[in-house]
Amino acid sequence: MTAAPPDRDPTVPAAPTTTGPTVRPAAPRPSGRRRAIRRGLIGVLVLAFAATTARLFIFPDQDRPARVDAIVMFAGSPGRLERAVGLARAGYAPLLAISTPTADDPCPQEITGVEVVCFAPDPLTTQGESRWLAAAAAQRGWHSVIVITATTQTTRARLRLGRCYPGEARMIGVAPAKLSWPYMIAYEWAALGKALILQRGC
Repeated sequence: MTAAPPDRDPTVPAAPTTTGPTVRPAAPRPSGRRRAIRRGLIGVLVLAFAATTARLFIFPDQDRPARVDAIVMFAGSPGRLERAVGLARAGYAPLLAISTPTADDPCPQEITGVEVVCFAPDPLTTQGESRWLAAAAAQRGWHSVIVITATTQTTRARLRLGRCYPGEARMIGVAPAKLSWPYMIAYEWAALGKALILQRGC
C-alpha cells in the first residue's frame, strides 16, 4: 500500500507553477559599431555599382573617326543614322552599311561617292549585326570599320564584335535621349550579363 504524502507545512510557501509559455530573453540588438560597419559596406557597394555603371555605359571607351574600309551602323536609338551619314559624306569610308531590322527602319538615299547597303541581321540583335559585319568583312576584304551605336551599347557592341571580327573596329557612340538613359542602362546591364554568361561565342 502506498503511503500518503506528508501534509505540507503551511509556513513554507509553495513552489511557483508555470502555466503560460516560456518567455525567452530578447536577442541583443546589434551594437552601434556593427550598424556603422554594415552601413559602410552598403555604401561601398552602392558606390562601386555606380562607378561601374558610369564606366561601362555612360563614359565607355570610344574612338575618334579615321579613314576605314566601311562604316556600319547598328540599329537602335535616334541620332545614329545622322551620325553615320555625316561620317560617310565626310569621306571616312567608301561604303555605308545600315542595320534595318524591320521594314520601318529607314534606309538612307543615295550618297554621292558612297555605296549604301542596308541589311537585316539574323538574329535581329547586336549579336546578329556583329555576325553580319564579320561575314561582309570576310567577303569584301574589310580590315577596318567604324561602328556607330548608342553610347550605352558601346561596351557590349565592342565585346560582341571582338568575338566575330578580327580587324580594327573604331566604336563611336551616340548619346540617347536624356529620358531614356535609365531604361537603356538597365537594359544594357541585362544584355551584357547575357553576353558574358549565356552567349560567349560569336
